[in-house]
Amino acid sequence: MSPLSPRPQRLRPFEPAVVAFGSNLGDREATIRAALDDLAATPGVRLDAVSSFLETTAVRPHGIDDLAPRYLNGVAMISTALDPHALLAELQRIEDEHGRVRRERWGDRTLDLDLIAMAGRRVDDDRLVLPHPRAAERRFVLEPWLEVDPDAELPGLGRVDALLARLEESREGRDVAASGREADEGGVS
Repeated sequence: MSPLSPRPQRLRPFEPAVVAFGSNLGDREATIRAALDDLAATPGVRLDAVSSFLETTAVRPHGIDDLAPRYLNGVAMISTALDPHALLAELQRIEDEHGRVRRERWGDRTLDLDLIAMAGRRVDDDRLVLPHPRAAERRFVLEPWLEVDPDAELPGLGRVDALLARLEESREGRDVAASGREADEGGVS
């Protein structure tokens, strides 16, 4: 009997991906660092860069929640041979291993890992939307992403630096409008 020849393996090329992370319960920094270690140890994933951590207020469907515990947020740049759904499954596995409970949408959490973008891919199904549908509205995603990739682009929406500038301009506009209303409401009659 002749020895069997090994079957040729078809390896997927590594593709860049952006993973946003956040935590507002427990030892936030320790949880995030452990989750990043777990991500780096995932077969088919290479951790390329990690932003500094940004402390932010919680965002709920109705807006900012100053009463909720504050988040630590950031972004990791990875390269992966996994397809988007397999990567999502690994991110959810890591969340679960760090005590993530999915009771309330946009609720407090020990760990949140969001797949923001992956090699310009577009996905829209019941499990995953790429690019992330609200990434362009979130300073806590755009700012750390820009830190680790100054030339970053959000597929279909443009450069991250331009998106962040528009977000800041719109926030300033809301702040000016709010202060104008306060002046009108408190003015002399």
